[in-house]
Amino acid sequence: MEDKIRALKAAFPCTIPVLTGFTFLGIAYGILMSSKGYGVGWTVLMSLMAFAGSAQYVAITFLTSVFNPIYALLMTLVVNARHLFYGISMLDRYKGAGKLKPYLIFGLCDETFSIVCSAEPPEGVNRNWFSFFITLLNHSYWVLGSAIGGMLGSMVSFNTKGLDFVLTALFVVIFVGQWKTQKDHKPAVIGVLCSIICLVVFGQSNFIIPSMIAILAVLMISRKEYMEKKELIEEIVQ
Repeated sequence: MEDKIRALKAAFPCTIPVLTGFTFLGIAYGILMSSKGYGVGWTVLMSLMAFAGSAQYVAITFLTSVFNPIYALLMTLVVNARHLFYGISMLDRYKGAGKLKPYLIFGLCDETFSIVCSAEPPEGVNRNWFSFFITLLNHSYWVLGSAIGGMLGSMVSFNTKGLDFVLTALFVVIFVGQWKTQKDHKPAVIGVLCSIICLVVFGQSNFIIPSMIAILAVLMISRKEYMEKKELIEEIVQ
């Protein structure tokens, strides 16, 4: 028990920035759910069981429109496709997690991935429990924010016009942050250009999936060319 308490105490300070962000984003999500007629229970259940952040915002549209399971599946897969790469990169780190592994896999999100990869547990603190509590705390913040938003939405009348822009704002913040921290801006430029082209060709309602496919295809081709040039340079050097 003492080992777990130490891991929790070590993990909490690392998650304070996430506490701030997730609480306000969760509140916005809860208010939007309430405005569409879904009570606190449904909002909390969605955050507990899905814990998909951006996909949950997208799911509000699915819940309030004609049900199209194929489109919902593809859209959710595209929005959260980055988690496939997160999961692959965490194979070694979570290898010996034992009984904690299923929850660590379920709770892996952008913010948790960033903290777990960058933060080192203090001496004497078990790494697996440290990662577990980071994941659990971040999950709890999202559920807490969703619950608060759901309650506020049910008690107070809000004008929710423009509130769904919080998701766009979130993506802009992530994009700007990655632009500042990464030296190679080529993937970002590819993403923007592919999205603009697909927006023009397919229209506002249908451009997301084609643009994601186009981005993936261009990145794969670019990587192949890069690897071929690298091998050629290595051969010349040898």
